[in-house]
Amino acid sequence: MLYHETARARAPETGMKSKIVAIAVLLALAASHATAESRPNVVLIYADDLGYGDVSAYGARRLKTPNIDRLAREGVRFTDAHASAATCTPSRYAMLTGEYAFRKAGTGVLPGDAGLIIEPGRTTLANVFQRAGYATGIVGKWHLGLGSVGGPDWNGEIQPGPTDIGFDTAFIMPATGDRVPTVYVQNRRVVGLDPADPIGVSYDRPLDDSPTGRGNPTLLKIHPSHGHDQTIVNGISRIGYMTGGKAARWTDEDMADVFTRKATAFIEEHRETPFFLFFALHDPHVPRVPHSRFVGATPMGPRGDAIAQLDWSVGEVLSTLDRLGLAKDTLVLFTSDNGPVLDDGYRDEAVEKLGDHSPAASFRGGKYSNFEGGTRVPFVVRWPARVKPAVSDALISQVDLIASFAALVGPPLSDRRAQDSENVLQALLGASKTARAWLVEQAGSLSLRDGQWKYISPGRGPRINQNTKMELGNDSEPQLYDLAADVGERKNLAASRPEKVREMAARLDGIRRANQPRRPSSVRTSFWSSLTTGRSLTPASTGTGPSTRRISIASRLAAISPPKSWSSSSVTLRMLTHLHDKRSVALIVRAGWVLRASRNEDL
Repeated sequence: MLYHETARARAPETGMKSKIVAIAVLLALAASHATAESRPNVVLIYADDLGYGDVSAYGARRLKTPNIDRLAREGVRFTDAHASAATCTPSRYAMLTGEYAFRKAGTGVLPGDAGLIIEPGRTTLANVFQRAGYATGIVGKWHLGLGSVGGPDWNGEIQPGPTDIGFDTAFIMPATGDRVPTVYVQNRRVVGLDPADPIGVSYDRPLDDSPTGRGNPTLLKIHPSHGHDQTIVNGISRIGYMTGGKAARWTDEDMADVFTRKATAFIEEHRETPFFLFFALHDPHVPRVPHSRFVGATPMGPRGDAIAQLDWSVGEVLSTLDRLGLAKDTLVLFTSDNGPVLDDGYRDEAVEKLGDHSPAASFRGGKYSNFEGGTRVPFVVRWPARVKPAVSDALISQVDLIASFAALVGPPLSDRRAQDSENVLQALLGASKTARAWLVEQAGSLSLRDGQWKYISPGRGPRINQNTKMELGNDSEPQLYDLAADVGERKNLAASRPEKVREMAARLDGIRRANQPRRPSSVRTSFWSSLTTGRSLTPASTGTGPSTRRISIASRLAAISPPKSWSSSSVTLRMLTHLHDKRSVALIVRAGWVLRASRNEDL
């Protein structure tokens, strides 16, 4: 009798333990299922000076970009996506840090000997992935400085650099193709450097009597149109003076091949683990010296041929993903660092052979410009496992990538310095037709986009850059455009809409002055904290009582992944429901896991 009474007394406890184990197993299955679905490999392909109209998927007819077009056909093609600035260094800085570059001094276009402008220790796009367990790498153009203030020791260990702000590996050019030093850097060392031939770099004065483009034009195979007439490397004169390092100097014609091989090798090496690759192409930036197999690929001369070469690089990445069976579970994002430019320092027939091609499409301006052509760029997201082909007019900024990818792969972004980045993940994945309500564009002045309205703040400077012949959009008076009716920004409405000017000027001024810490979602943050610390959820977060404790225990037992990886299937939800523990299911749902409203899954 005593035995049966004891057994009956223990039955509820045994049943409870069984239920906890069952839930733990199911949650582990959910996490495993969600890992492939919600934590993809990510390849960010970043072109250099590629305009909105330079891609055939965006309307180009004088040249074809079949590999970029494939991405656009198989993913979401965005029509109102923006670089954060109209030049490369500030747009790259903002994208990697989540902070508009105008907030930090020294983030303009950098010389090739500048120190690193992203301080180690702050959150970056790279270490968002790194902290989530991804292998992280960068291949290609850097142009964010290397070393401490004053620049690096090119002949020793170069630090800090990319590997100090979240990249496990780096194979980069320090600045741009038209700036010295013309060498590759792998992790912390110049590639192929002969210690007996040390590198010297100066942007102030010549370091020896080596020939320059200004003094020796007969040594050049491409002639400068303005500037770009100092040290000669590979028959091309550059910005800045360089001595030594002859064995380490690159050959421009081989650059795309070198970078593309490194990018595909990174994918090969990390095929078994989640990876994030930042593939920062140099094309079609100057000097435009495509490999001989691309010369004549378009009727547009070296600039058009460089775009064809760029498209080939994209195709090599896609082919590698296909061959390795990784395409379905890899998110590929293709975009550009700023708008297009034709004559950017070399006489390469970019203007003469343009024909009827419009690099910025119907938008006014381009690189360096306050007008839309300065920052509105191609932007395509493909992820076969989750993203359905579509065209989206959602307002997107590259500054949002850090918050959006943090939402995808890890705990919410908390670094207050990334205050300008917004989570627009649902728009990136094509699940929402809207993203930002407004964004800032940075060029000679700051501009504010608010829906269909574009406000350009008054600024100094010429209206046209006489070297590049680019309309800069500078004006001593405010400018206001209705892009819905005037996408080419030809009719300034500032005088007729003074109230709108005052409203947008005040908002832009507030954004400029703002320096507020990010306030992450309390529910999501506390839920994530409970998992990483092992503490139970507080009653204020998700509820009270045994169900809360059971979910906390089960979650820890399951060794789960970060919140966004809990985007589980309806199958798992039904399995949980069959446990008749609907309170536990509801708690998970309320915390933003397992179920999202966009999935239309039914409790």
